[in-house]
Amino acid sequence: MNPKLIKALKIILPLLLGVFLIWYFLSSATPEYRKELLKSIVTANPFWVCLSLILGILSHLSRAYRWRFLLAPLGYTPKLYNSFMAVMVGYLANLGIPRSGEVLRGVSMATYEKIPFEKAFGTIVSERIIDLIMLILITSIAGVLQTEYLLTFLKEKNINPLLTLGILFLLIFIGFLGLQILKKSSNSFIIKIRDFGMGLLDGMKSIITMKRKWAFLFHTILIWFLYILMFYVIKYAVPNLESASIGVILVAFVVGSFSMSTTNGGIGILPFPIVVGAVFVFFGFAKSDGEAFGWILWSSQTAINIVIGALSFLFLPILNKGKKT
Repeated sequence: MNPKLIKALKIILPLLLGVFLIWYFLSSATPEYRKELLKSIVTANPFWVCLSLILGILSHLSRAYRWRFLLAPLGYTPKLYNSFMAVMVGYLANLGIPRSGEVLRGVSMATYEKIPFEKAFGTIVSERIIDLIMLILITSIAGVLQTEYLLTFLKEKNINPLLTLGILFLLIFIGFLGLQILKKSSNSFIIKIRDFGMGLLDGMKSIITMKRKWAFLFHTILIWFLYILMFYVIKYAVPNLESASIGVILVAFVVGSFSMSTTNGGIGILPFPIVVGAVFVFFGFAKSDGEAFGWILWSSQTAINIVIGALSFLFLPILNKGKKT
């Protein structure tokens, strides 16, 4: 089969499946339920939705600022606006192809800040390792507060965060050993692979060599605090969800995070609004209110990422005129 067709199908099929599941979910619902769902969305308090959007943007800005701490040991000090726009371009790309945004982030910095792609990408890999650790930590806290539901969900979906982390570290270790083996090769093609791998490793090691470790830790905690707060305030936007405890919100956050990380921006085999809504249903809230929460949060954050991501695509070359390599 044509490689381009295979690549296109990998993008299109998950999106089509997600759209189908959403259509099937809405079409199979009773008219009364659809009416209640629409009512919950329409009557949502716009103040809390706007506050959630602001918190989301602040988390992206903090991520862009934190990234600069990883690049500093490599001898690069990118402008904050370039870092921020590269992050937002990455989020936009992830809506089409999961995890493609990380590659595009590295390409953006290589293009407009003259940072070698392999080194920029290496710092992004380090970021993701830290983020995975944070998600596992939050999952553990949610598990303590709401053990029964979270363990049941993870078991049903065959999700093992510790196994995922172990595999990631194993791959990094194998890559490191591979570089050691390739060090003595004189083949020109192998030398290119080795140089790319060493640059990637340099980027990953920057998390150890950076000077502002406490500032990095502060922004890491801030990013995830803002993520949770972004979820938390939406409960005040939906009627009848104000009584949802922090434990319920954390479970919704963890389930939603896994949905987002495994699909095209939350639309795929596990559509974000439906999965998050199921959490509230499990804890006794009305189905229409729980799924309205998921729809409001997903649609508002997706919309702002599309808008800012598209503007970033536009303004990156404009603000860096003459810097493109």
